[in-house]
Amino acid sequence: MHGLRHHFLIAMPQLADDNFSNSLVYVCDDDEKGVLGVIVNRPLTLTVGGLLEKLELRVEPSVRVDMPVLYGGPVHTDRGFIVHRGLASDWESSLQVSDDIALTTSMDMLNAIARGAGPDEFVMLMGCAGWQVPQLTDELKDNAWLTVAADSKVIFDMPCDRRRDAAADLLGVNLDLLGSIAGHG
Repeated sequence: MHGLRHHFLIAMPQLADDNFSNSLVYVCDDDEKGVLGVIVNRPLTLTVGGLLEKLELRVEPSVRVDMPVLYGGPVHTDRGFIVHRGLASDWESSLQVSDDIALTTSMDMLNAIARGAGPDEFVMLMGCAGWQVPQLTDELKDNAWLTVAADSKVIFDMPCDRRRDAAADLLGVNLDLLGSIAGHG
């Protein structure tokens, strides 16, 4: 275990993996089985309204249908994930990540969102990211990621294209000034 639940993983400039280059990952779970997170800064062309329509859900006019659905990562790309404010206990198939943020993967939330009865603040994603414990440990040792305690404002208040820089700002780091080659002292 890394103790990274409710933390951000900020991709370093040298991380060339197409799945994670320039990404900001919100870590939702970190236990002896591994780490589960979602990329929170990669919008797809699909919108919330488009996804709800594909699911044949009747969407109330008050629903923010123009919000982008995000690419959450290369694992389970056919599954939806919703990071939202509130309690996991209010929803089926939900995990409490922090005191006020949960991750939900169930249709009851999608139905509630379509009715305008879902959480006020949420991010909808397709897919997630996962690491086995030794895999992420090695990536951290190789300086592929910066880590910082998450701030919900970055997820819910920032536009997608500003989230990675905003997370780096929490550390006082300007990613534009970092080189693509990291050294070990």
